[in-house]
Amino acid sequence: MTNSDTVRLLQECDAGAKMAVASIDEILERVSDRNMKELLQESKNHHEKLKDEICCALSEHGSQEKEPAPVARGMSWIKTNMKMSMDNSDATVADLITDGCNMGIKSLHRYLNQYEAADSPSKKLCGKLVSIEEELCRDLRSYL
Repeated sequence: MTNSDTVRLLQECDAGAKMAVASIDEILERVSDRNMKELLQESKNHHEKLKDEICCALSEHGSQEKEPAPVARGMSWIKTNMKMSMDNSDATVADLITDGCNMGIKSLHRYLNQYEAADSPSKKLCGKLVSIEEELCRDLRSYL
């Protein structure tokens, strides 16, 4: 029998990983520093690989993927375009991505607490996603 907390946690992780990939895609072409661009591309690849693992876990539990909330995507797009129109620099990109990572980390911890009955493999996938976000934040500090 599939635990509903497991499915819900996996779905939130799926939506979060998709949001991260979309956010990086949206901003990647605006980055001028080659090293920063490579860093973002590498993080995007890590997110995509983990997203595939999460999708496999959802499938094993007989559940569907979850898309990021349209309102969240819209607000992210607006914030990104407003900030970039005022200051089209790599520092602004680092600031935007760092904000997104911090929001993601906060949400994932909330979901871990909310869906505490989720199984251990699902919690580990969530922990991996948190680690990817934390690493990206740390790596972007030198660009702020």
